[in-house]
Amino acid sequence: PRACRSARRATGPMARNEEKAQAMLNRFVVAKRDANRVDMTKRPYLASECEDVSHCEVYRGQILKELSKKVSLIQNEGLDEHRVRDLNDAINKLIREKGHWERQIKKLGGADHFRTAPRLFEDDAEEVVPGRGYRYFGAAKKLPGVRELFRKRAPEREKRTRFEMMKGIDADYYGYRDDDDGVLEELERAAEEGSLQQAREDWEARKAARLAAGEPADEEESDGEGDGEDARRAERFQEALPDREAIERAILEKRKREMLAMLGGGDAGGAPKHKEEGSINLVPKSW
Repeated sequence: PRACRSARRATGPMARNEEKAQAMLNRFVVAKRDANRVDMTKRPYLASECEDVSHCEVYRGQILKELSKKVSLIQNEGLDEHRVRDLNDAINKLIREKGHWERQIKKLGGADHFRTAPRLFEDDAEEVVPGRGYRYFGAAKKLPGVRELFRKRAPEREKRTRFEMMKGIDADYYGYRDDDDGVLEELERAAEEGSLQQAREDWEARKAARLAAGEPADEEESDGEGDGEDARRAERFQEALPDREAIERAILEKRKREMLAMLGGGDAGGAPKHKEEGSINLVPKSW
């Protein structure tokens, strides 16, 4: 036992020195490695300052992690109003920053995340004005002043155009097929029989009144008499009209009288004696 204790005393300080040296060597190696490694913990202020695609991908992954964490936090409706507003602003800022890094990655020849990457956090987000960029997440959509913006208005009734109204018009609208069911036909038959009965009664009443007054019994007879008188009157009128030859003779006689009156010839009346009575009677006196 004494030998062991003496050996332990002899090797104890040496072991501690070796451990210290090993520890110092490890720290030196780690420090050297960290000195040669790019610090990825702090993102550049501008995405355009990074010229390495792999570094851009790392920074984009950091932004996605922060986004996921903040979107999960903002779902808690028990948070204070100012805390919810700060979280919503930070989320929108991270989304814009993610877009900058994705554009830089595409510019450097990397993947096109705008086309290939899934649309994250868009199912929970809502925009007041679509396409303007600012979105509300989680409890931010129920903040005072924001809730009213997302309240859906009652849809206004749109006035139909003439074309839309004409699309619903068919043969039924104009009544072309009203008698297909047989109901209208029965009603028309009953109405027709009633009209005929009423017309028959009126005709019999007028006939009885004419017989009592001594007039012809039938209306057709009285109408025939009137038509015959009109025909005789038209014939007399046609007979009284002069024909073409009589008109020409009358015009010729009138011109002769005018010429004789201008030359001072003829009798006192200015009318020749050889005029035919038939031609004079066939023209009006004013000629």
